[in-house]
Amino acid sequence: MNGLHLIADLHDCRCPPAHLLDAAALESFCVASCERHGLTVVGRLFHSFTDAQQQPAGVTGAVVLAESHLALHTWPELRGVTLDVYVCNYSADNSARARSLFAEVIASFAATHAETKEVARGHLSSAVSGD
Repeated sequence: MNGLHLIADLHDCRCPPAHLLDAAALESFCVASCERHGLTVVGRLFHSFTDAQQQPAGVTGAVVLAESHLALHTWPELRGVTLDVYVCNYSADNSARARSLFAEVIASFAATHAETKEVARGHLSSAVSGD
């Protein structure tokens, strides 16, 4: 269960609007980025939303990795993005790969402000209760 979870809220993104609206292009970018950083893509799903006037209104996407996942949601009306990258470090330490992927994806949105968090996950203590 040992892993690393990287979380970001990106504000005032200065990327081209299509980067926040085009599910196919965003999927292609995210899959290529995961592969470029040595992570193993095993699945993906990206969905475009539309508003009441049937205009593009954001994208939710996930890339499923053998090591875990990359997930994001775009908020074009706010020029914002929520992002998380999680990797399992059970059989190998994938932390450096996750951090470099995370940095690349954040940079692609050209946010003027990014709130990021890094959470170590699943560290078991030596005494595991049966609760």
